[in-house]
Amino acid sequence: MNVKRFRICVFASGRGSNLQAIIDGVEEGRLNCEIVFVMSNNSSSGALEIARKKNIPAYHLSEKVFHKNNFEESLIDLLEKHKPDLIVLAGYMKLVPISVIRRFENRIINIHPALLPKFGGKGMYGMNVHNAVFQAGEKVSGVTIHIVNENYDEGKIIYQEKIDISDCKSPEEIAEKVLKLEHKVYPEVIQKIIEGKIKLN
Repeated sequence: MNVKRFRICVFASGRGSNLQAIIDGVEEGRLNCEIVFVMSNNSSSGALEIARKKNIPAYHLSEKVFHKNNFEESLIDLLEKHKPDLIVLAGYMKLVPISVIRRFENRIINIHPALLPKFGGKGMYGMNVHNAVFQAGEKVSGVTIHIVNENYDEGKIIYQEKIDISDCKSPEEIAEKVLKLEHKVYPEVIQKIIEGKIKLN
């Protein structure tokens, strides 16, 4: 009997290091799923390049290219075509359209490079987060994985892991430590969702 394999898609804007960590998890057998496509709002994103090298369908969709409504329709069409069980945001810098969030409610997750609800919200991504954490003199940071809703970083938190940053002398050192943690944690949490150990609804 064929058991249907769990299907995920990944949205990414940048170099795609979390996408690579997810692909590594799949290839090493730690992550029991299939990546059905990768989407980026950035045509020169490293994530698209990684996907193409692995023969994963890779799409560039951006509101800059499409009219807003056409962008949403195209994105929904893409999702309906590939039918993912889970949408994984991995360094995706745009707000997911409300129409997509409603249609795929409790099936979209994001990873944030700090311990929400601190250091979250509009504009709080990448080095902006680590600069804020460093300026605040925090001794601990970490990663948060949450369900995506209509507001930046406000969805239900499903997993957090802390890391000691008391020895970090710069925001860049914090970023390096936190990114390593992201690469470890994200595939683990996706696998727990697949196994039903973490519930999204």
